[in-house]
Amino acid sequence: MGNSGSAVKVCTDHQGGINWLSLSPDGQRLLTGSEDGTARLWSTADSQCHGHFQGHESYITFCHLENEAAFTCSADHTIRKWDVVTGQCLAIYRGHTSIVNRILVAKDYLFSGSYDRTARCWSVDKEKQIQEFRGHRNCVLTLAHYSSRDVLEEEEEEEEEEEKVSRDLLVTGSTDCTVKVWWVSSGRCYQTLLGHTGAVLCLILDAPNRELFSGSTDYTIRTWNIVTGEQLKVFKEHQGSVICLELVNRHLYSGSADRTVKCWFVDTGERIQTYKAHKHSVSTLKYHAGILFTGSGDACARAFNSRSGVLQKIFRGHKFIINCIQIHNELLYTASHDGTLRVWDIRGICKRNKRRLKKERSVQGRSSQKGSLARLFNNKVGCMIQQENGE
Repeated sequence: MGNSGSAVKVCTDHQGGINWLSLSPDGQRLLTGSEDGTARLWSTADSQCHGHFQGHESYITFCHLENEAAFTCSADHTIRKWDVVTGQCLAIYRGHTSIVNRILVAKDYLFSGSYDRTARCWSVDKEKQIQEFRGHRNCVLTLAHYSSRDVLEEEEEEEEEEEKVSRDLLVTGSTDCTVKVWWVSSGRCYQTLLGHTGAVLCLILDAPNRELFSGSTDYTIRTWNIVTGEQLKVFKEHQGSVICLELVNRHLYSGSADRTVKCWFVDTGERIQTYKAHKHSVSTLKYHAGILFTGSGDACARAFNSRSGVLQKIFRGHKFIINCIQIHNELLYTASHDGTLRVWDIRGICKRNKRRLKKERSVQGRSSQKGSLARLFNNKVGCMIQQENGE
C-alpha cells in the first residue's frame, strides 16, 4: 500500500479545467492552458503565477513553453504566441477551420494538428503558414517531428533528391486509424503506416533507432520502422485504449483506459511489468529517477517503483481527472480538470529510491564479482566447484 501525500501548494487561479501543463527547457517556468480560455505562467521557484495570457475566444486545448515564448492552441481555431515577460500576444496563426488539438515547436517551425483533418507548418517568427499536410480522413490528434539526417544513411538520402532543401519530417496520428509521415518542405506524404483499427491517440519517436511507437483505441501499441514504414511489433496485452506513452532506456511505458500501466522491453516485445491500483483510466505518466508517476481519471497521482511495480505513494486532493504531470527539482506538478495546479514534494520517495538503487547495484556488483571469480576458477577445476556447491 502506498502512503497518501498532501500537496505543498494548491494553485486555484484558473476558472476552468486545466487541459495541459508544459515545463520550460530551463526548468524555471510552467505554463497551464485552461478551459477558461486563458493560459497562466508559473515560477517553479515559488509556484506563484507570474503571467496571465488572455485573448483566445474559446478553451485552450494544449500549450507549449519555450524559455522566452509561450504557445497556445484553442477551440477557436487559432494558435497564439506570447511573450513570457510582458504577457503580450506576439502572433496569431490563423488558417485552421476547426479545433486545434495539438502543437509542436521544433527549430524555427511550429506544427499543428486539427479536427479539420489537416496538420500545418508555420514560421514561428513570421506568423505565416509554410505548409499544409492534407490526406487524413479524420481529425489529427498527435504529432512528432524528426530530421532524415537522424535516421537515413547517405545513400538513402541521395534517393530523396527533391527533398534536399529540407530533410525535416512530420509524423501525424489520426482518428482515421493511420499514422502518416510527411516531408515538411513539400507537404508530400512519405509513408502511410497501416495496421491500427482504432484512433491513434499517442506517438513516441526514437529517431536514433529508426523507430516510432503508436498507441490506439484498438488496445494495441505498434512499433514501426520510420524509414521503410514496416510494422515491427504489436504489443497486445492492454484491455482498453492506450492513452499515453513514455520511452526510457529501451523500456516503453503505456498508460491505458484498462486502469493499468505496462512496461515493455522494446527489443524483444516482452511485457516486463504491470502497474495496478488505478481506479480509472491512466491519463498521463512520467518516469523520473527509477520511479513511474501516473495521473488518472480517479483524480489521484501515484508513484510506483518502476522495477518492482510496487506502489510507493498516492497523491490525493484533486477532484477530477489529472490531465498532465511534470517533475522538476524533486517537485511533482499535477494539473487537473478541477482547475487546480497542485505541487507535491517527492524528495522522500526519490531519496528512498536512490538508496534502494544504490543497494541493488552494490549487490549486483558483488554478485558479478563472485560470478567472475567462479568462472575463472571453473575453467581450471569445474568439477570441484560443482561438488563444493552441492550441484
